[in-house]
Amino acid sequence: MLTSYVKKILQAKVYDVAEETHLDFAKVLSERLNNQVYLKREDTQQVFSFKIRGAYNKMANLSREALARGVIAASAGNHAQGVALSASALGAQALIVMPKTTPEIKVDAVRNWGAEIILHGSSYDDAGIHAKKLAQERGLSYIHPYDDPDVIAGQGTVGMEILHQHSGALDAIFVPVGGGRFDCGYCCLCQICAPGSAYYWRRTR
Repeated sequence: MLTSYVKKILQAKVYDVAEETHLDFAKVLSERLNNQVYLKREDTQQVFSFKIRGAYNKMANLSREALARGVIAASAGNHAQGVALSASALGAQALIVMPKTTPEIKVDAVRNWGAEIILHGSSYDDAGIHAKKLAQERGLSYIHPYDDPDVIAGQGTVGMEILHQHSGALDAIFVPVGGGRFDCGYCCLCQICAPGSAYYWRRTR
């Protein structure tokens, strides 16, 4: 299982739209903690999040026929932008279902990438149920924000970059956890390539 994910991560198609972000030394934080702390700057991606990696990798692995039919996703923010940008790059139509409570600035950001938007329900779960229904009715490919092997592999490229960028041993790695698949892809890679590191998670929602 681990080795299959590592292979998928190493073959992930993310760099048509994503960039290898900097691993910045956090001087003040390092001094405060009497340690060496580095920050992986995924906020510098085009959509200000690592979500572009998984979304694009999933869509780049779809067949031409599936892309021609279009894609759909449910999201209140970063995943929506990742899908919309990826669809634009791949010449596909994207439909994004967002909760009615989504801030207007996030709705506008997704619309600026050329996606069609439907506001539905008051929560992500409401939007997700509606998006899956529309996917079946319209023959669209559903791009899940985390529960998909290609999405997991795309997110895992963050870990691959860190291992390339940091020459020494990594004593501890701190990872934010929302849907749970960013850390899955990352840790599958690091458990094989950096087995001496400890991992810590903090849930973000």
